[in-house]
Amino acid sequence: MRFVTIILALLIGIYPIVHFLSDEPFGLLTTKSLIVLNNTWWQIAFYLHIIFSGISLLIGWIQFSKGRLRKLHRKIGYAYVLSVIIGAISGVYIAFSATGGLISSVGFIALGIGWFYFTIIGYYQITLGKIQRHKAYMRYSYALCFAAVTLRLWLPLLVLILDDFIFAYQITAWLCWVPNIILIFCMNKKT
Repeated sequence: MRFVTIILALLIGIYPIVHFLSDEPFGLLTTKSLIVLNNTWWQIAFYLHIIFSGISLLIGWIQFSKGRLRKLHRKIGYAYVLSVIIGAISGVYIAFSATGGLISSVGFIALGIGWFYFTIIGYYQITLGKIQRHKAYMRYSYALCFAAVTLRLWLPLLVLILDDFIFAYQITAWLCWVPNIILIFCMNKKT
């Protein structure tokens, strides 16, 4: 299971590169109005979000590794926290214009706020020397980061089942992260 998680994190983590290789909007961008797509602030936030969230996804799993990679924990941790701060804040900004309206927006805004919160609290816990609390909060942080992966797993499945993209997307705005948090809650209870 760990191997699959790492592979999915790497694949989705590098996915933002595709946006720089295409001259035309594709994927979810095709559901946006021209007003949104041509808004400079939205474009800046979008690219900040996909770049820094991608970096977070690419490096976050390393923090849970043992062995040689463990020696890089502090340096990678600083990069992860900085990437999350930028990715979460820009994510909240673009969530206000999420496809699917208010239901999707609130789901993604809650995701962004939660991701920011758990990361900052996790970082703060380690500055206090509270290693177990740091680990617990950072598990929540990465579970929310991993929503990028679970969104891409749930959305096509729900579109296929429901045959309604907007409704599927509204559900996915919540389903991509709430089960992740519940899973980590259960894991943290056992440790």
